[in-house]
Amino acid sequence: MLRRLSGWALATLLLVASSAYSAEDVVEQGRKHATDFLDGRLDAMWNAMTPDMQRAIGNVADLRRFHRDVEGQFGPETNVLSERLDEQDGFEIYLRTSTYGKSDIPIILQLAFDSNDRIAGFFIRPVQEPAKSRFLEYRTKSRLHLPFEGDWFVYWGGRTPETNYHVVDRAQRFAYDFVIMHDGASHRGEGAAVQDYFCWDEPIRAPAAGEIVSVVDTLPDQKIGRTDARNPAGNHVVLKLAEEEYAFLAHMRQGSIMVTAGEKVSRGDELGRCGNSGNTSEPHLHFHLQTTPELATGEGLPAFFLDYVADDARIPVGEPQRGEIIRPARGE
Repeated sequence: MLRRLSGWALATLLLVASSAYSAEDVVEQGRKHATDFLDGRLDAMWNAMTPDMQRAIGNVADLRRFHRDVEGQFGPETNVLSERLDEQDGFEIYLRTSTYGKSDIPIILQLAFDSNDRIAGFFIRPVQEPAKSRFLEYRTKSRLHLPFEGDWFVYWGGRTPETNYHVVDRAQRFAYDFVIMHDGASHRGEGAAVQDYFCWDEPIRAPAAGEIVSVVDTLPDQKIGRTDARNPAGNHVVLKLAEEEYAFLAHMRQGSIMVTAGEKVSRGDELGRCGNSGNTSEPHLHFHLQTTPELATGEGLPAFFLDYVADDARIPVGEPQRGEIIRPARGE
């Protein structure tokens, strides 16, 4: 599931920006806003946020509630262990790792700044380790291809928490979230409606030949700013590709799924359309492989795709990584 606002984490909102500020300026800004949040000076922090960031949170009262939750869960910051600066997707990223009074493990606070020195992303959460897996050396059994046409952006993908928040979950250890980006944005205008998102209603295709195990198609598509945590995958298809190798394709548009349980499909057959159902902050495709057809019981499997293009380089077989623009090769 694509996370921008969920649980303890406010995850980075993607925009294209190149910082006009020095590294020292960004670190100083990061310290200032981190201290504002931790000390409860939330009006100043709110006023420094981009409109997209404010919309993802809701309002200042929601930010205050989040601050109270963090303070109640973790306690006060007691010691700054490290500060560092990264660049990601055109943003300058300030990362601060600290100990807190009520937490036995360190907490990481991250702020992303756009070219106007505004806060475009924010999260705070315990330092997390990837879920243990006995499949780190696994090679995909099926002849797996990308489940869409055209250029898509890898929003989450990779084997580390920095590139893929899914890795802490046993079943979604190697999962992907895909969107379509144009000029650094996943939507037109303000992105207030699902129809504004470039991947909305795009065809989702079978990544390999297989048998449909289960289908959910009746859940409503969420309005932007709402999520359905009770039905995390939303409308989705589970496809058996090989023994103990099942593909999950999630968050499809209500009423768009074209296949039924027990049906055999060929690679490239249309399964449904990209939507915004389930526990999702915006339209996107969630994809992962696991050992069973039940989300809560399976173990995640690496998904090695065949014959695709990543950032204009042809990849015979590989695992797409966060930040890449990918498409099927199609004879290139």
